[in-house]
Amino acid sequence: MILCHSLRYLMLSGFFILTNGPVCGQVDEASELFVQIWSNDSLLFNIGFNQCDITQFENLISENCEFYHDKSGPVKSKADFVANIRDGLCKMDYKAMRKLDEGSMEVYPLKNNGVLYGAIQNGIHRFYGIEEGKEEYFTSVAKFTHLWILEDDVWQLQRMLSYDHQTTDRE
Repeated sequence: MILCHSLRYLMLSGFFILTNGPVCGQVDEASELFVQIWSNDSLLFNIGFNQCDITQFENLISENCEFYHDKSGPVKSKADFVANIRDGLCKMDYKAMRKLDEGSMEVYPLKNNGVLYGAIQNGIHRFYGIEEGKEEYFTSVAKFTHLWILEDDVWQLQRMLSYDHQTTDRE
């Protein structure tokens, strides 16, 4: 009898939590937060990464940034991260290009007592090589997770994870 009442209490509690509690999860693609993070991603990669425009990294990366890559290891400062882009990516034998997989991006709000302070961005991106006189070619695909934090009302990329790099183009 006690077990039955306890089970009934747990089920009712779960029902009320699920139906009356705040709903969390990925924001809608039309939401202001999703559009803002997507815009920052576009500046960072379509302009910064793809065109080697270092100013995008200087503007969007937090002074407290940390970058974790499953193949090349950690980078634990903004200065080192920007230097790696400037002296590595931008000086390769070929031009690297990143494309975000359509529909793969997810954005999850982070709140403190109901006040938005950050967002988690997940997605899949593919990398390609471009060389003069050759067709664009696939180099790798990877997953990523970014932690964006509002610093003085400006979105700054504070933590970056780039993982599950594969050299086979999987659909």
